[in-house]
Amino acid sequence: MFLLFDFTPQTSPYTWQVVDDGVMGGISQGQFSINEAGHGVFQGHVSLENNGGFSSLQYRFTPTNISQFDTVEIKVRGDGNRYQLRLKNKPSDSHSYVYYFETSGEWQIIRIHLESFYPTFRGRRLSIPNFAAEQLGEIGFLVDNKKEQDFRLEIDYIGLK
Repeated sequence: MFLLFDFTPQTSPYTWQVVDDGVMGGISQGQFSINEAGHGVFQGHVSLENNGGFSSLQYRFTPTNISQFDTVEIKVRGDGNRYQLRLKNKPSDSHSYVYYFETSGEWQIIRIHLESFYPTFRGRRLSIPNFAAEQLGEIGFLVDNKKEQDFRLEIDYIGLK
């Protein structure tokens, strides 16, 4: 497996960026930290006020050729909520490729074929092909369950197979 990100106690949380619905006037609040076990922790509160309703976490990097891989693997422990894993070919792309996954409250290893990620822009599905798995320049998580809620997603690693 090729590790895109393996969290450790020494990982700087500042390599990841939280983007909330405040960019659209909302008041949701997400935050990211590294816990004592060395896992990334994305947590906060999603509010529907002011046309809000999402919080996201992004990691941007120089676009990398990933044509030899066909699957993304994540190890996460969620809170029972549904989350979205998001990919971009390059950070400057306006659209993302997304895949929803459910969490159970326990540690889970989730494997997703890269071709299963479909294109969206501002929550709307686009009529262009699914993720081509040629290059990757951004990965992230988003919570947008169309309800007011607290959330917590613990991340151990993100890799490609």
